Amino acid sequence: MRLLVARCEVEYTGRLTAFLPDSTRLLIFKADGSVLIHADAGGYKPLNWMTPPTVVEHEDERIVVRKRSGRSEDRLEIRLLEVLSDVTHDMGEAAALEKDGVESDLQEALAEQPDMLERDLRLVRREWPTDVGPVDLMCRDADAGWVAVEIKRIGTIEAVEQLCRYLELIRVDPAKAACRGILAAQELKPQAVALATARGIACVWVDLDLLRGLREPELTLFA
Repeated sequence: MRLLVARCEVEYTGRLTAFLPDSTRLLIFKADGSVLIHADAGGYKPLNWMTPPTVVEHEDERIVVRKRSGRSEDRLEIRLLEVLSDVTHDMGEAAALEKDGVESDLQEALAEQPDMLERDLRLVRREWPTDVGPVDLMCRDADAGWVAVEIKRIGTIEAVEQLCRYLELIRVDPAKAACRGILAAQELKPQAVALATARGIACVWVDLDLLRGLREPELTLFA
């Protein structure tokens, strides 16, 4: 990971245009291709960012970050006016967070019973690789359509965004251009459900005890 503190100007072009004038900022370049630009205010959210896969080019006092987005290209141009600190650290594989124990249990249980998420859903592979990380379950539905499943203990807006990034990369393959997404969680935040619905992602509440057969499903009587 490279941490660069510098006076800089930043211009973003792509789906929209944004400009950050001359100021001192923290620039973070991660090994996976993520680029984040932070100010010393505004909380934990970056002023601007680019998710992988990206191409980072250094041209004298300028850093250009490019990312393909469909037929267009997002471009982040950073003009360095004064470099105050420039350090690189090898974070190593140990820096990666291990999946929450409950999440790994849920993944294992749903891999054995994917039809608990949707009727006739069948597993193709666990940990399906993408350029930004593995999708928990890659499945096919009753019509042989592709379905990517992300599993969380708590379904949040961040989980929806994560699944959207996976789907964007999966759909690059023409054979999987219609791939759907399912967010499965023991608890689903209302804001996450709203965002998922707006983006065409299904949300499914799951119960680990029920998946393990430790209790019977609750019966509901409809008048």
